[in-house]
Amino acid sequence: MKTLAIRLDDDLHAQLSVLAQLSESSLTDEIRQAIESHLDAKRANPELSARAKQVAEEIEHEAQARQAAITTLFGNSEQPKDAKASSKRPRSEETPENG
Repeated sequence: MKTLAIRLDDDLHAQLSVLAQLSESSLTDEIRQAIESHLDAKRANPELSARAKQVAEEIEHEAQARQAAITTLFGNSEQPKDAKASSKRPRSEETPENG
């Protein structure tokens, strides 16, 4: 759980305090419920959902670009041992000139 300090205008604080008292709840609970309601309303907004999808696609594209950059810089350092051995020519192909 995270702790968040917020600044409220005196009037807003007074209204929330009265509301909490009338509801027999705490000021913290009233603020938490208000935030949850706000988040629910935002989640139901189709324009915001479309923007979230766009941002997720941008993040994925950026991640792929960064992965490609790492691969270009460092290559695949996890080559199998057989792959390294197969890069050498067999002795039968060597000629006396190069060998």
